[in-house]
Amino acid sequence: MSTAISEAGNIPVNAATPVVTYSPVVFDVPGRAAPLEIKVSAPATGTDLPIILLSHGHGETNFIASLHGNAPMAGFYAAHGFVVVQPTHLDDKALGLRDSGHPEAPMFWRSRVTDMHFILDHLDEIEATVPGLAGRLDRDRIAAVGHSLGGHTTSMLLGSRVDDPEDPQTGDLSDPRIKVGVILASPGVSDEPTDGVMMQRVRMLRFINFDTMTTPALVVAGDKDLNENFSTRLSYRSDAYTHAPAPKTLLTMHGAEHIFGGITGFDTVETTDEDPERVATLRAMIWAYLRSALYPDDKAWPAAVEALESGAATSSGTVESK
Repeated sequence: MSTAISEAGNIPVNAATPVVTYSPVVFDVPGRAAPLEIKVSAPATGTDLPIILLSHGHGETNFIASLHGNAPMAGFYAAHGFVVVQPTHLDDKALGLRDSGHPEAPMFWRSRVTDMHFILDHLDEIEATVPGLAGRLDRDRIAAVGHSLGGHTTSMLLGSRVDDPEDPQTGDLSDPRIKVGVILASPGVSDEPTDGVMMQRVRMLRFINFDTMTTPALVVAGDKDLNENFSTRLSYRSDAYTHAPAPKTLLTMHGAEHIFGGITGFDTVETTDEDPERVATLRAMIWAYLRSALYPDDKAWPAAVEALESGAATSSGTVESK
């Protein structure tokens, strides 16, 4: 017998409202290998709306690693008061650029970050293009959220670096307009002789440095997310918390693998640990963290942590902060 799936995993959240989604908003960016396409999801009503830049992962699916992905997350955040902006980065498999010989292929890690800079530089044009959005954005409350390679994109917006001594373009790509971030299952630090095959194949993975990531962030890791192609350390996905300066918070989701039960899309085949209730709990925890980070008087995060730690949430996890 089937049972109903909860929306927020018993984490306290505000009431959901209808959502309006508009895509694609298309920009021809000078020097970019393809036009930048963006999806915008927003509450149908309300003003002074905070903004989330949501960065997709790399992955091997044809369409999920694009503006079409992360639907369980994007729709939830828009329904609960955020304007969510999702770009399609150049590593989207459907663009066919991963094996193109482009100097940034296959990861396009640098252009992923500059995509976000471009979006923030062109919020006026985005407002003017999306019907009903003009005048409703709060430009002082902007967050970045990303999963996997999108987590790395987010970490760089918050101040992490790729300190490759042979890369003349290595440098600070942070953006002070972003006040807080959420980093899910991001690549960590290369510090073992047993680092996996991906470290040898993708040079930038060997030089990730979180020492300069000073912007506040929530780092999310699954305690079953072990991929020896990257590292033999289970703690690898927590490095953005361990190695970055305070203030940082770590949320470890129990039983979660790399997709946290299905955050990248509804019923996607890449989900190896399908658990809709874990998705519900996690997205609500992230919502609560962002609410309290962007609105210091909002008690959403303490209430969410209490629900998680008391066992009231439908999935379990632990929280620590520094």
